[in-house]
Amino acid sequence: MLKLERNPDGERTTIRLIGCAQSEHLGEITNQMGSCGPNVTLDLEEVTVTDVHVIRFLGTCEKDGTELLHCPSYIREWISREQ
Repeated sequence: MLKLERNPDGERTTIRLIGCAQSEHLGEITNQMGSCGPNVTLDLEEVTVTDVHVIRFLGTCEKDGTELLHCPSYIREWISREQ
């Protein structure tokens, strides 16, 4: 299960991902990001489990300018391996 919390802060919105982020959640994450405008940060501090599709998505987001806040080291390493 994945929970998304939005926290608008001036010109930037942070979306906190909480729980298990799997490929079936990518549509919901993308929709949330799209509704927040161009300045979005993804807070990954409370992501517990993920899969390769989410990792590739996060790598693409980061390349496109989305900040990955509190990115756990195992996710950071996995993103690096997938690029």
